[in-house]
Amino acid sequence: MPPIEASADSAAAPASSTSTSTSAGASPSTDGEDTLDLRLPEEFIAFCAEADTTSAAVRDVVDTNGRQNPAGGAAPPGPRIPSGDDLLNCVGDWGRTRIPAGAFHLVPVEFERDLPLINGWMNDPVVAEFWELAGPRKLTEDHLRAQLAGDGRSVPCLGVLDDTPMSYWEIYRADLDPLARHYPARPHDTGIHLLIGNVADRGRGLGSTLLRAVADLVLDKRSACARVVAEPDLRNTPSVAAFLSAGFRFSAEADLPGKRAALMVRDRSLRDLL
Repeated sequence: MPPIEASADSAAAPASSTSTSTSAGASPSTDGEDTLDLRLPEEFIAFCAEADTTSAAVRDVVDTNGRQNPAGGAAPPGPRIPSGDDLLNCVGDWGRTRIPAGAFHLVPVEFERDLPLINGWMNDPVVAEFWELAGPRKLTEDHLRAQLAGDGRSVPCLGVLDDTPMSYWEIYRADLDPLARHYPARPHDTGIHLLIGNVADRGRGLGSTLLRAVADLVLDKRSACARVVAEPDLRNTPSVAAFLSAGFRFSAEADLPGKRAALMVRDRSLRDLL
């Protein structure tokens, strides 16, 4: 299944974001900005309708852990975007950013090269508690294949610090994701999932630094995006604290599969204040 929570600042209680969902709705923020009555363009509504149709077909052949149903055969591909289009403004070209720990950049996952490393991280007990991909390598394999075979609305990446891969990220279009059913989504809202793979990098504040750096990259490279969102488990106070330290604000609570989530938002308009 999609990740429930990712590891960030704490070895005992990772700080990160999460999964998409089709469960009960969110409790909206009283912030007037979050409850704006938004009229979506007809093209956008048609695009979401096509995505819902495809998602229903995929659920017919894939179980809740993302594994292929032997009776159903291979899942059909998702809707394709026009050739040359990129829903996330070419994440691989965003370049390096300087943080106190060194030079950091996001490198899109290459399946054969990166699967063993990511699979090892998924089997770390701290990561496995929230991502639920521990076990046979095929679980991680299926998760990555689904990400890489999509239409570009989610891009899996390695976080590379001073030329060393040390974290796994998913940068995704939250407004085109089932998550959008659970909060007042706006066009081009961008979501992030994170896990820190190396134990030595946890519990020292690096998670907050990385969350801020990546959120700022999103806002710098995606001029149409006004907000970066994430959904850590509400019970995971170190995780919520990491997002707050990274310039996110608490916006609402949302019922997602397996957890009550805290919807965290980093606003372009507040980035120089928080």
